[in-house]
Amino acid sequence: MAEAADFPGTSPSPARRWLRRTAALLAGAPLLAGMLQLSAEPTAHAAAPSEEASAAADATGSNTVDVSLNKLTPSAPSDGDTLTVSGTVTNEGKQAVTGAEVGLRLGPVLNGRSQIDSAAKRTGYQPGTDGTEVGGKYVKKFSKLAPGIRQDFSISVPVKALDLGADGVYQLGVSLTGRTATQPWSQVLGFERTFLPWQSGATGTKTRTTYLWPLISTAHLTAETGSDEQQTPVFTDDDLAKELAPGGRLEQMLSLGSGLDVTWVIDPDLLASVDAMTRNYRVQTADGKSTTAGKGQAVAKEWLNKLEQTVKEKKDKKVVALPFADPDLASLAHNGKAVTGSLGQLKDATDAGALAVESILHVKPQSDFAWPVDGALDPSIVDVSTSAGAHSVIARSDSLREAAGLPYTPSAARPIGGGTTAVVADARLSTAFQGDMTGAESSTLAVQQFLAQSLMVTLQDPDKQRSIVVAPQRMPSASQAQSMAKALTGLSDERWSQPQDLSAAAKAKPDSAANTQVPSAGAYPASLRKQELPKSAFKSIQNTQNKLDRFQTILSEPDRVITPFGRAIDREMSTSWRGRGAEAATYRQGVENYLTTLIDQVALIKKSDAKLSGRSATIPVTVQNNLVQGVDHMVLRLTSENPTRLKIDDSAYSEQPVKIAGGHAQSVKFTTTANANGPVPVYAQLYTEDGQPYGKAVRFDVNVTEITLTVMLVIAGGVLLLVLAGFRMYTQRKRAARQQAEEGPEDGPDGESGTESGEDDPEQPSDPTPDTAPESTDPSDTGERVDR
Repeated sequence: MAEAADFPGTSPSPARRWLRRTAALLAGAPLLAGMLQLSAEPTAHAAAPSEEASAAADATGSNTVDVSLNKLTPSAPSDGDTLTVSGTVTNEGKQAVTGAEVGLRLGPVLNGRSQIDSAAKRTGYQPGTDGTEVGGKYVKKFSKLAPGIRQDFSISVPVKALDLGADGVYQLGVSLTGRTATQPWSQVLGFERTFLPWQSGATGTKTRTTYLWPLISTAHLTAETGSDEQQTPVFTDDDLAKELAPGGRLEQMLSLGSGLDVTWVIDPDLLASVDAMTRNYRVQTADGKSTTAGKGQAVAKEWLNKLEQTVKEKKDKKVVALPFADPDLASLAHNGKAVTGSLGQLKDATDAGALAVESILHVKPQSDFAWPVDGALDPSIVDVSTSAGAHSVIARSDSLREAAGLPYTPSAARPIGGGTTAVVADARLSTAFQGDMTGAESSTLAVQQFLAQSLMVTLQDPDKQRSIVVAPQRMPSASQAQSMAKALTGLSDERWSQPQDLSAAAKAKPDSAANTQVPSAGAYPASLRKQELPKSAFKSIQNTQNKLDRFQTILSEPDRVITPFGRAIDREMSTSWRGRGAEAATYRQGVENYLTTLIDQVALIKKSDAKLSGRSATIPVTVQNNLVQGVDHMVLRLTSENPTRLKIDDSAYSEQPVKIAGGHAQSVKFTTTANANGPVPVYAQLYTEDGQPYGKAVRFDVNVTEITLTVMLVIAGGVLLLVLAGFRMYTQRKRAARQQAEEGPEDGPDGESGTESGEDDPEQPSDPTPDTAPESTDPSDTGERVDR
């Protein structure tokens, strides 16, 4: 019955209460004690219970003292090593602990990965499960632990003293035993457990292990650039410089990773951003209305140079380039695929990513791997991933789950159809360092559990060599990176594991017993789906892309706009926006607003109403280009809303090409013909060469004011004068003819008759009066007069 109280957190059992009462009674009844074969021993037990009675008391005392295991070296000991366990003990109770002693408890060898999982979840000391104390001189004693006081401990024990048996994973516990005033017997008052992987020598068949080392960050570059020749980039903040500085997250990832045999998985956007920082760059102020000079050039140069040197030493096959800005494949598959152009954007990001890595690091990366968030798959994610050219998709074993009866962890490579390979990362190993690793204890426990799981994979089937992949979180913190590096250092002696690059893991022979069935859409985790970019985000992205496509057609140097905006649009689809919906929307809006600002720099100057003082005139329309580069391949169309009254170049509308240098304006003139008085609405609109409207139309009225009765009388008078002049000429000729007839013919020198050779020509009319009358002497209306 005493076993009922062996579990932490339970109250004393009836058996314990009965034992205490009986002990008190027997202290005053020696005869009864003899009958019960209990002399004075129960009394001694009251002061110092047996191990079984002590175990019963452990349930109430096991949480009195906090035991922190901060260091265990070596992480995977071998013959001849000395195991050192260090940490702290803190009395969290209200009573002092006397006779305190810290010792090591070696538990039984564990069988299987699930037993490691179960042991890791247990809390508190559990007698019979947590092993016996090594004891002897391998303890640390404290005469007294006062409440709230922390004490350090360190215990070193030769591995041979642990008397380890067969190779395997052993549970290792650190316990503190002691007494309190209310429980004056020795008992376990604090306990922490971990794992001790034991492999005395190298195994005949080692597991091939691929560890992905991600260099990924959030978006820092904007679409904005300076107007100078170098196009000085503008960053949202200078936080990337902090990550690159000594002790920063990315500096730690590079420094630690350079000494490890890992596969580098790189977001090309990070490289492009760091490369931009090696030169002059600007940083937006908090209000976003101005910029200041960035100060991270030195750390950017040092980091980039070290990375280039490292990847060259590790050879090209060790570098995997993600699509530019690490686009969210699941969001694209679930919410963006239906938006026209989104898949094309992914393909552009893939091509741009490979090119960026090659041009900056001068190595040719692998660019045919897709990495969905947390390795979670469904058929649509696979389709989207392969649409951009990926042949392998990095999945995770908690997505592609194995059948319950499979007694071992299969190799990572799985053919999933259509020539696509799912490279299934091990979920336990991949998530080992996702927690808070800032504390020494958290890091130590995570490292030991990682090594234990790694060894257990090999021990599951020692004669069957397998290839496993570890895909950790995308952006490990500095402390997480340090823990990851420590775990990989524990594997470096290659007793049961040997390193392998990702490309080789993808090409390894698949295990026939492994699961190759991609989960259905309904199996996709709801927690991940909640963090996805919404469909509205992809519509906004495509709207920006459409604007960019129209804008670049008119530019004389389109690359100055295509490159920064194209990459900014890639960043809008980044996986790093997960869980940051508001920040993602702000970034998208900022990119579109800036593009709109540039588009508006090429526009028609607002025009006031025009006054036409005649039947024909020219109307000027001015186009302003405030960009630093020229614009071309545009036409300006002027349209009359009433061509019966006012024609443009003898038609309802007319078009003229527009070509303007940067920072200049051009005045385009159109010929008009008026047929009647009155105002006529006229619209001026810019168009691209493919007929798409550009910018806003400008409307103004052309007011025909001088085709009046006076003008008509002047015109009629002119016609009458012409008629009278003609009549006068006719009568004069008739008179001259009669006079000549009366006088008779006059013979010439040759005796021939005829008219004088020098007869005057008929009088010719002068040029007609102008078709427009002089300007009216009446006061001028408001509005401009056009050229005539």
